[in-house]
Amino acid sequence: MAKAMRFLGGAVLALGLAFPALAEDAPTADTVIATVNGTAITLGHMIAARETLPEQYKTLPPDVLFKGILEQLIQQTVLQQSVEGQLTKGQTLQLENENRGFVSGVALQQVVTGAVTDEALQAAYDARFKDAVPQTEYNAAHILVETKEKADELKAQIEGGADFAELAKANSTDPGSGANGGDLGWFGPGMMVKPFEDAVVAAEVGKVAGPIETQFGWHLILVKETRAAAQPTLDDLREELAAEIEQKAIEAKVTELTAAAKVEKPGEGIDPALIADTTLLDK
Repeated sequence: MAKAMRFLGGAVLALGLAFPALAEDAPTADTVIATVNGTAITLGHMIAARETLPEQYKTLPPDVLFKGILEQLIQQTVLQQSVEGQLTKGQTLQLENENRGFVSGVALQQVVTGAVTDEALQAAYDARFKDAVPQTEYNAAHILVETKEKADELKAQIEGGADFAELAKANSTDPGSGANGGDLGWFGPGMMVKPFEDAVVAAEVGKVAGPIETQFGWHLILVKETRAAAQPTLDDLREELAAEIEQKAIEAKVTELTAAAKVEKPGEGIDPALIADTTLLDK
């Protein structure tokens, strides 16, 4: 990307807008646009180069991109030719690794392309909720104070007729809910720390529970109402399920291919620390 930005930010704009039309009536990816010391640069090379550009650069006029990409490919080719036979062992190995990584990415893309279908998504959705237990959501408020003694004092006031919300405004140390009368809104399982959640689940609607201790302090809890949590729809989970399907498909394919391959590890017993010894690349 950095190279593309440099090329588009400088040299390309200086190349002009005019470029002669190709003479061929029906160009193909193999159509030769230029040669550099006998090495062909084809229309396919240019199309592939354009595909790697950031989207904002693809909106430049086609003639600007055409001439700019061609010039870049010519420059890259002459630079490549200038060091032929001069790459170090480390550079050659890195090039092999980059090629291996690119091609393996192509293979993985082939695996995932056919894996995420409507049928697969529906099956994954059904499997996730097949044995799902209906969840309950809670609308609650709390008063948070530093000591149990203070919590007991406030609870006694509430039982004597004091308003829960007013006591929360005056006494709660929770900066988020205190000013709102201790209101926490609606929440479901897993959204609160466990001692708090356990107390909420066990609480009677409309009756103050506590004091309950958590790492934040001491709580008085008022569950205002409950409701059955809505089950997420397939569309809600589409991206998440698609990612799971892709991952499973990749793992299955890699396992299959690895099991079928003849893998030998004659050097597995060498000192693992040697992978940090870059001097070996100079030998």
